[in-house]
Amino acid sequence: MPMTVHVPESSSRRGPRAAGRRLPGRATAALLTATALLAGFAPAARAGAPQRTPSPSQLQRDADAVRDAGVTGVQVRLTTDRGTRTVRSGTGDLSTGRPVPRDGYIRIGSNTKTFVATVVLQLVGEGRLSLDDTLDRWLPGVVRGHGNDGRRITVRQLLQHTSGLPDYIGEVAPHPSAAEYHRNRWTPYSSARRVALALRHPPAFAPGTRWQYSNTNYVLAGMVIRAVTGHSWEQEVRSRILLPLRLAHTVAPGDDPYLPRPHANDYQQFAPGAPLIDTTVAYLPFDGDADGALISSTADTTAFFAALGRGRLLAPAQLAEMRRAVAVPGDPGTPPGSRYGLGLSWTPLTCGGGYWGHGGDGYGSMVWPATTADGRTTVTVSLHSRPGDPDTADRQIRATTGLIDHALCDARDTANGAVRG
Repeated sequence: MPMTVHVPESSSRRGPRAAGRRLPGRATAALLTATALLAGFAPAARAGAPQRTPSPSQLQRDADAVRDAGVTGVQVRLTTDRGTRTVRSGTGDLSTGRPVPRDGYIRIGSNTKTFVATVVLQLVGEGRLSLDDTLDRWLPGVVRGHGNDGRRITVRQLLQHTSGLPDYIGEVAPHPSAAEYHRNRWTPYSSARRVALALRHPPAFAPGTRWQYSNTNYVLAGMVIRAVTGHSWEQEVRSRILLPLRLAHTVAPGDDPYLPRPHANDYQQFAPGAPLIDTTVAYLPFDGDADGALISSTADTTAFFAALGRGRLLAPAQLAEMRRAVAVPGDPGTPPGSRYGLGLSWTPLTCGGGYWGHGGDGYGSMVWPATTADGRTTVTVSLHSRPGDPDTADRQIRATTGLIDHALCDARDTANGAVRG
């Protein structure tokens, strides 16, 4: 049965400024899964399965499979040594039926964390701070209360989600619904306010003893960047990453909630059987900070992760630190071997080895970048709707990670001259 679609007032405007994105942590797994686990739905293992013959249409077929799983619009960009391929599927606007724009603007959500971690590691390489510095060294007295203590938390633990700090997301999106989205989407929050909301709760565990994803970690990482440099995290990302790589379509929009054109509309179903709601306008309570504010494109996102893998942004020692990953706790949707480094996750491939990336989601959108260790093959997948029931969400994520698995494994086969039959 097709879902009812509710399309509110116009949700975009022209201009160079745009909006950001964040992904809720406590706010209902059916709506928004933890970013670090976005890549955690692996396709079935290849052992004993028929071998695929690489085909120019495989990427399109896989994008269509994501659409057929219920996603309104999909865009994919794949870069290899042989060139770049882009495919689209579905529609960019349920009201008009227009196609998904080719390389349109997208909210990349928690992929912002990888940009922020890169800046922090650059500062480490310059000797301006250490990963073993305590949070209190740079933000004295900021993290206190209910058992949270910045004197016991290191910069490394922030970047790796091993700090134990509670997530602020449940405070700004306590009851995800269409009513809450429309009521609160225009409300901006400062970094200090987000941290204060998180500190109403006790830590999940003692620093360094476990792993648990918390967006609060990266709000604080952004604050550390300002304390070290005297500049905002947005300024440092722009000067250190966006300008050198010429990522002209990546912006930190602050409190501007609109996406630049062209873009596909994003749609969120807030409960099973509920109508799809146009959520293209940002939800500013969690879309405006160092944990997930960036707007980009599949081209820019792909270029960033490829450059990171190729060593263009970090010295070898700092890239090695970024990839020093810890195991992600077991979860029904997490394949064995999944790990998380410093703003970077690692996921196994069915053809052996694995890929580095992150992932980001928000109301009505999901973005998965994935790159090989050398950065020579990179794929970014952008989805423009999210369902309200877990089973449909799982099917869509499995279709998406299946696309990534096929793209990276087939590219490896092609590079090695392998022919499957």
